[in-house]
Amino acid sequence: MGTGESAEDVVEVATPEFEKMAQKKESRRGLLMALPSYLYLILFFVIPLGIVLVYSFATRNRFGGTDLSGWNLDSYERIAEPIVRTILFRSLWLAILTTVICLVIAYPFAYYLSTRKPTIRNVMLVFVMIPFWTNFLVRNYAWRVILGNDGPFTKVTEFFGLGTHELLFSQKAVVLGLVYGYLPFMILPLYAAIERIDGQLLEASRDLYGNGWQSFKNVLLPLSMPGIIAGSILVFVPSLGAYVTPEILGGAKTTLLGSYIVTQFLTARNWPFGAALSFVLMAVMLLMTIIYFRKGGRTL
Repeated sequence: MGTGESAEDVVEVATPEFEKMAQKKESRRGLLMALPSYLYLILFFVIPLGIVLVYSFATRNRFGGTDLSGWNLDSYERIAEPIVRTILFRSLWLAILTTVICLVIAYPFAYYLSTRKPTIRNVMLVFVMIPFWTNFLVRNYAWRVILGNDGPFTKVTEFFGLGTHELLFSQKAVVLGLVYGYLPFMILPLYAAIERIDGQLLEASRDLYGNGWQSFKNVLLPLSMPGIIAGSILVFVPSLGAYVTPEILGGAKTTLLGSYIVTQFLTARNWPFGAALSFVLMAVMLLMTIIYFRKGGRTL
């Protein structure tokens, strides 16, 4: 007021119309700032996804080409074939098994990690993230060497008189590789959820004569559920569509959905069927993401 502004000017500035104009201006500024991100998503996500969707309704001709003129649902109907159902159920089973194993290993580790001193906690977090410093493909080939005929695993079993136990090119090797590759994705969300829980709640449970199992079931588990949901989705989704690990450690004996889709595009040259499988896989991933945001993402 002392700078020459009148009371009328101050009242005019504070009107609802002015606030709406300011909000619109701020919204336009935010849109301009986000415009490069929107363009990136449109170019490298929306358009490719649309192409996959269009090809899934196309027809494969006898020369291995794709006919976009005759749209049909033949590719989606083929998903019900026995061989495809077998691959789908195998992929789903191994993805669920990988998720459960990661959860069983990661939960006690995350709880132990959250109860350590900050110095020890930071060191252990570095150890959890060390695998990310190495290429995922290199890590899978390392497991191929470890589990091979002349690898350390076979040497150890022979040394103890257990004979030769080669795990390579089996479902066990695939699960082992998937657990190793995606275990940090389970540990980190669980640690973030458990670390936020007030320890006094567990102490109160003990004061009310609750044993360790009751404290875990009624206090720790419900409060850490957002971390469980987030970690499970972060492990299940990439495990369901995994390609590198099953291809290197599973071989031809363990064909999973990711490998089968690649075969349709590169070997069988059946792009419509490969696109249909890809779109179904993306739909499952989208459904899991929606579940995460509705049940776990908002409270994590």
